[in-house]
Amino acid sequence: MPGSSPDRIRNFCIIAHIDHGKSTLADRLLEHTGLVDSIGNRPQLLDDMDLERERGITIKSHAVSMNYHCSDGGDYILNLIDTPGHVDFSYEVSRSLAACEGAILLVDASQGVEAQTIANVYLALEYDLTLLPVMNKIDLVSAQPDICRQQIVDLIGCSPEEVLSVSAKEGTGVPEMVAALINAIPPPSVVKDQPLQALIFDSLFDNYRGAIAYVRVVSGILKPGMTIFFHSTGIRYLVDEVGLLRLERVKTDQLGTGQMGYVIPGCKEVGETRVGDTIGDDADPLPDPLPGYREPKPMVFAGLFPANAEDYESLKDALARLKLNDASLQYEPETSGSLGFGFRCGFLGLLHLEIVQERLEREYDLNLVSTVPNVKYRVTDNHGEVRFIDNPAHLPPVSNIKVVEEPIIKAQVVTPPEYVGAIMQLATERRGIYDTTEYLDARRAVLHYKMPLSEIIYDFYDKLKSMSRGYASFDYELTGWEPTLMVKLDILLNGEIVDAMSVLVNEDKAYAWGRRVVDKLAELIPRQMFEVAIQAAISSRIIARATVRAYRKNVTAKCYGGDVTRKRKLLEKQKEGKKRMKSFGNVEVPQEAFMAILKSD
Repeated sequence: MPGSSPDRIRNFCIIAHIDHGKSTLADRLLEHTGLVDSIGNRPQLLDDMDLERERGITIKSHAVSMNYHCSDGGDYILNLIDTPGHVDFSYEVSRSLAACEGAILLVDASQGVEAQTIANVYLALEYDLTLLPVMNKIDLVSAQPDICRQQIVDLIGCSPEEVLSVSAKEGTGVPEMVAALINAIPPPSVVKDQPLQALIFDSLFDNYRGAIAYVRVVSGILKPGMTIFFHSTGIRYLVDEVGLLRLERVKTDQLGTGQMGYVIPGCKEVGETRVGDTIGDDADPLPDPLPGYREPKPMVFAGLFPANAEDYESLKDALARLKLNDASLQYEPETSGSLGFGFRCGFLGLLHLEIVQERLEREYDLNLVSTVPNVKYRVTDNHGEVRFIDNPAHLPPVSNIKVVEEPIIKAQVVTPPEYVGAIMQLATERRGIYDTTEYLDARRAVLHYKMPLSEIIYDFYDKLKSMSRGYASFDYELTGWEPTLMVKLDILLNGEIVDAMSVLVNEDKAYAWGRRVVDKLAELIPRQMFEVAIQAAISSRIIARATVRAYRKNVTAKCYGGDVTRKRKLLEKQKEGKKRMKSFGNVEVPQEAFMAILKSD
């Protein structure tokens, strides 16, 4: 295999803020190395999900192996992992970094250094990766290469000459970047005569081949016919096939030290090829596994229920398979009085929730209903027992609660100085506590705030982008817990609690939230033959109400004259009929209502 010697292998990923051109640069690398003749009318070639193409974002990390003949006469294997840019998918980035020796730090020359750029740099330095700084989109009229170059220099401490300039769209500067990449990024370190150790950095499930693990071989050799075991379970398997990750899986004789590829061990259970697990050789096992990855911590929790109760088992199977492909997803069974059997799921953010729900509906042909998202709260009762509550239905009675604590984040917003005032006002409205402001240069300010996580999971990011005309960027990390005044807000339809819409909110914002929710529902719930009362309540106290008026037939139209009691009799009969209908009638809440109430007016 050309360039299969470890010193001829380069494992690297591309990290950047969202929409800075990672996938486009990956397209140019595929063309330059000859893996494809031309991308043509199919850009974002590594983004293989329709959802990624429609939204124009990368959701999953994508690995690809390219052969490259260098001008010095050497043949190299370039193993690339294209990573997402949105903060909700930072776990995908961390997994990619752990499998590489270097990273291309890509910065849009017209946008400069943004919040997720800074976060990804810190993440790469934590994994001790070599960074290759690259400015993209230098062909744009709005590009400011000198300013952008200085921002990169200030961020990572390199010299201005080390910052490369490319146009991923036009292909300008890509050959020079590949040459610099080979020189700058070190080859995989090799420990001679050490048994097999392979790190699983991704996995998927194939209906015909079973579970397929994407691995980075740290030491030893992985080949068909050998017996391997997984450190987390100890289960042994006979390797059926190994190969390289081209645009499709390409079967090979073996995977050596430093290489990336796939292995098909014949697992039929979806949970056995766990991301972060270590594969070892059963004939020569090492006692200790590789460090793996930190467990992802879900930030947002919501219930997912099948619209048709018969699809419960299908949803269970779909979540198990998606969990294999998306290690940050967590779920457990849940029962709702209004929605039946489903699952309580943990997500890294609201976008992650939307993506998971859409993937389940598209890829597994399910029709799902999502409940109102909540964050996790830490509740201490009067007996000193501490519980974590991610479902409003599990909140203990108020009389039994000693203190409720909410998760607090450290947020940083990178913005042009002219938008600082508006962003500070938004942060204050969301109960943010100001920390510091620092200026990267005359055109970039960084605001640091301490904020409750519950205040940013809904429409904070949308509002931030709107008031800054798209120039501000946002990143955050969880820092701890602080006491808060939290109440459970219930939504009632004709006196019946819709538990799927119950939410935990700050006491000071309960009335505003309840008023907004009932008004939204009054717009979205279709009119019935009977009146529908929509109420928001805290415990037994109603704080807001709206009414969906009933359809009304003019039953007195046939009365041409006579005594008024004739009309009264008909109206009373109609009233009794509507009362009876109301007692037996069911009000269906449309799915769009669950997400619409989270959006600001």
